[in-house]
Amino acid sequence: MDNKDSEAEIHPLKTEDVKVQENHENSVERRIVNKQSSQLSRLSRWRTAAFFISLFLCLIIVFAFSFIIPCPERPVSERTWFRNYNHAAAYQFLAIQDANKDKVQDVIFAFKASNGSSSFNRSCLDEGLPSPCAFIAAVSGTNGRALWEGPAAEEVEWMECGIKQLGEAEAPGCLVVGKPVSLTAVDLHTGEIQWRHSSDFGANYTVLTPVSVIPDVDSDGVQDLIIFTATGDKIKTFIHSGKNGKQIGSTGSLTVDGKPRYIRLNLDSSSSYFLFYTENSLYAYSLKDLYSAATGMEIKLPGLQQDPQWEKNIDHTTHRLSLLSFGDIRYLAKIPGQSRENILVVNSDMAMLISVHNLQTFWTLNVSRVVSEPLLGYYKPDVLGIVLESEIGPNRKKVMVIESGSGTVQWNLKLNSRAESPGPATLSTADHRSTFLIWGEYQVPGNETTSRDPLQKLYLFHPSYTNVLLELRNSTDQIIAFDALLFERSRHACYVLLRGPQPSEEPGTVSLMKRKLKEDVSGSRVIWLNQVAVDSEQYIRDRLYRMRFHSRV
Repeated sequence: MDNKDSEAEIHPLKTEDVKVQENHENSVERRIVNKQSSQLSRLSRWRTAAFFISLFLCLIIVFAFSFIIPCPERPVSERTWFRNYNHAAAYQFLAIQDANKDKVQDVIFAFKASNGSSSFNRSCLDEGLPSPCAFIAAVSGTNGRALWEGPAAEEVEWMECGIKQLGEAEAPGCLVVGKPVSLTAVDLHTGEIQWRHSSDFGANYTVLTPVSVIPDVDSDGVQDLIIFTATGDKIKTFIHSGKNGKQIGSTGSLTVDGKPRYIRLNLDSSSSYFLFYTENSLYAYSLKDLYSAATGMEIKLPGLQQDPQWEKNIDHTTHRLSLLSFGDIRYLAKIPGQSRENILVVNSDMAMLISVHNLQTFWTLNVSRVVSEPLLGYYKPDVLGIVLESEIGPNRKKVMVIESGSGTVQWNLKLNSRAESPGPATLSTADHRSTFLIWGEYQVPGNETTSRDPLQKLYLFHPSYTNVLLELRNSTDQIIAFDALLFERSRHACYVLLRGPQPSEEPGTVSLMKRKLKEDVSGSRVIWLNQVAVDSEQYIRDRLYRMRFHSRV
């Protein structure tokens, strides 16, 4: 310190210079700091402005979608609707498709009359057909309003809707097989006729149903159709263009030993087989064989390949399946398996499930005289079951739910039943099971009477109450067709009834009805299958009324 003080006394100017320099450096540093602070402050203001502008834009967008831009209107479906046609007769066809693109299923059916309904005022003469003739009509699933309607053929042999591509427009359509022989393609959305083509199916023929859609074999960009007709022990094969209805190639001929029916098996994406069955025999033809027989040509397309394992088991002279021998075959049905569909064979006294991989039997079950097509449903969550109805006496039947994997009977019920009684239906529920709808007349065990004609009553059964039936309705009219389905995805469970005279009978009133299932559940009669009442009847109605449904893929 003494040295510094003495130096300051000796060199006073030098000390002043140092102080000035230090003050200058401090001033520069303060200016830099102030400049940086100003820049940071300006940047902070920009960030704040950007935040509030973004928030304001978000609020505008939310406000626009909430209040200004209208949400798509959801169709309001009536709980019950009727549509009546006077001086008419109904065909036994009922198709459910979305015809007007409102995401609600609609009903398509066929009836015979001289004139259509007053909604369209169409007549048979409009299409050059004799009167009366067959009309095809589409009715809205929401309110029963007629969407389209028109004459299609003199008589309807078969009708199939939901074909994805049909006609020049390559739009979804319905194929009508008429008599005298005609094929008519109808646009599903407009009802307009896409094409009509006459064909020679021969005399005294029967169309084997359903009609099958096959890959595009004539390279016109539209899938094609294969149609089988039976006359005696002969099956004729016709391949028609889906675009214009013209026949492709010539008519193929197959020989069987009785009145045939058939199912189609898609073994994988490249091979497809048709199984024709009579009372005593089972025949197998690949789609490739049928195409080659009709056209005399070989073609390589998806679905037109052969399965080596199946070819080993087919007698190529008779086309019988050598490993399978059954008597009195009543039904063949496809049952989904883990990787492939399997085959359910039902004859007069037995049901058996056959593996399509090696044609070996999974299980067999004694069952007598099955009276309706096998149906799929779920008694246990996600465990596929098979519904069979078998005759157990005059005007008596037994309804069984069978586990598809093991053949175990999970539930059964005995009912009085008419010969013309509709078959059962199932609806998938949100608990991964099914609701079962069954026609018949339940009588308390020990009080059964079969002397009178049984009543037609519709019952509901759900596996959550194994000892309860709900009696939904009692119908005295002649039921031509019945179906139950979800009219919207995972909701709007309904059933459809088509009632009235058939074309072979005198014309009368044809009635088409859609009814929401919940409407019948709320006013249903609870029937206890045993004397143990677990809950009150109203509690059961309320619980089943609140039951939710699920659309399986």
